[in-house]
Amino acid sequence: MAAPNRNRNRKPEVEAYQINEKIKAKTVRLVGDNIENPGIYPIEKALQIADEMELDLVMISDKADPPVCKITDYQKFLYQLKKKQKEIKANAQKIVVKEIRFGPNTDEHDYNFKLKHAINFLQDGAKVKAYVFFKGRSILFKEQGEILLLRFAQDVEEYGKVEQLPKLEGKRMIMIIAPKGSKKK
Repeated sequence: MAAPNRNRNRKPEVEAYQINEKIKAKTVRLVGDNIENPGIYPIEKALQIADEMELDLVMISDKADPPVCKITDYQKFLYQLKKKQKEIKANAQKIVVKEIRFGPNTDEHDYNFKLKHAINFLQDGAKVKAYVFFKGRSILFKEQGEILLLRFAQDVEEYGKVEQLPKLEGKRMIMIIAPKGSKKK
């Protein structure tokens, strides 16, 4: 009986970049820090230069005419690429959305309490999704809910700008406010 094939479910590794002999182009443009005279070379000459330096010829742009290649250590190249992508991801700003719920007949104290929280959220760089929730027959007070949200927008005007005006979606009237200034640290 034959031994089971353990690699049956594995997909063959596809290299993201063409390297060395896998490059199909006839001529390439060489770039990089370690090249004395960058320019356009036949593929054989480019491979010879890379071989003399004991490095790999890596195609970094196949869309250009002629394709752009760099002489570098392939593993180091991949490592730096991963590192750069990780850095970009870390620096990407994460958008936080905080929700504040009102009723159509929210009294003054509750309103001020929620307003204070919304201002803090906006100062911390988070978006605020303020909404009025209508229960049962309170949907009859749509105008009151809209007035409440517009008043809310006016009260947080110096901290944020209205991204979406009050809009009725089912039993909720929603308004989104984005922070104005930069995030405080």
